[in-house]
Amino acid sequence: MPQKKVLAIVLAGGEGKRLMPLTADRAKPAVPFAGSYRLIDFALSNLVNSGYLRIVVLTQYKSHSLDRHISETWRMSTLLQNYVASVPAQQRRGKDWFLGSANAIYQSMNLIHDARPDIVVVIGADHVYRMDFQQMVDQHIESGLSATVAAVRQPVELAPSFGVIETQQSAPGLIERFVEKPATTQGLADDPTQFLASMGNYVFTADALVHALNEDAAAQDTEHDMGGDIVPWFVAQNDCGVYDFTTNRLPEETGGTHYWRDVGTLDSYYDAHMDLVKPWPDFNLYNPEWPIFTRQSVSPPAKLVRSATKRPGTAVDSILSQGVVISGGTVAQSVLSTDVRVNNEAWVEQSVLLDGVVVGKGAKVRNAILDKNVVVPEGVQIGFDRAEDEARGFMVTDSGLTVTSKGQFVPPLD
Repeated sequence: MPQKKVLAIVLAGGEGKRLMPLTADRAKPAVPFAGSYRLIDFALSNLVNSGYLRIVVLTQYKSHSLDRHISETWRMSTLLQNYVASVPAQQRRGKDWFLGSANAIYQSMNLIHDARPDIVVVIGADHVYRMDFQQMVDQHIESGLSATVAAVRQPVELAPSFGVIETQQSAPGLIERFVEKPATTQGLADDPTQFLASMGNYVFTADALVHALNEDAAAQDTEHDMGGDIVPWFVAQNDCGVYDFTTNRLPEETGGTHYWRDVGTLDSYYDAHMDLVKPWPDFNLYNPEWPIFTRQSVSPPAKLVRSATKRPGTAVDSILSQGVVISGGTVAQSVLSTDVRVNNEAWVEQSVLLDGVVVGKGAKVRNAILDKNVVVPEGVQIGFDRAEDEARGFMVTDSGLTVTSKGQFVPPLD
């Protein structure tokens, strides 16, 4: 059987309101993650590792840093006609910008016409996971169905945050009902505490997807959403299957097998980082057979040194990126991004520090996310007093997580 021609479409136009203030100056897929990466690197790495090297990334919201990251990092061989192309909203089908994820593909239909694929893989750009999409595509082709949705098990209390999949009892591989973010849902027969959640990853037969998008564009009662409108359209025709993520197998995968995390909120973004710093992490970054690619910094290696007072710099259960210097400070259960400085007698615990953050002498940071280039003055404490943090203009979530915006001014002690 001749190999099917596959085009991958990455939906990267999300505004990411629930990640504010981290998305105040960047698109959600461009948000840094795990010290050295951007969120979009996980989606693109999964596609590339799966052997799919013709990829378009649809962007819209504050896309400059995302476009720059893609152009500087994701360069394919043009000799072999491979590419990762960042495509902004272009108003090709009228004067509207993207009205939803389905409309984003509809307005970019020229990309499908030009590539002439047999199969279209459509995925989001803001989840943390590893997945071999070739296995999902193989199942899709064998099923003979027009659409396939990847599913992962989640606790039932999270149903309002996901697309919920209910399968047919007589044919468990077929989706009977697909509801986008319902208030409640029934649990699975074998585990009432869990349900099947859409991962936001889809495989379509190309002609069927084009037809569905044209139908959606002509409809009046639609939100032009892939999960809310396109998938239910295929389900109504009894033409949509489910791919069980737990069947996906990767080479040399140890720890965190079938890990999938939606990092669409500040708390989930923070929790995903804390997953990484466990001695036996829930998500393993260190699989050489399925690497996560990104643009590497030219900064020097991380360094832990004694301060002028001979106090040692220490770090335990933490990720230290290139350019990090801990001089007489202490870091525990934290992720430090590129060029972070932790100075003498400073303390950083259970926190995420993005590029260029400086923690001054004797300062303390706990249970916090500090965006790029924030400078914590000498002796200042962040994450210890909610009222004080809010008075200084920091965001504090209901769970007590303190978050600063990019370059936000931190007042010094009086």
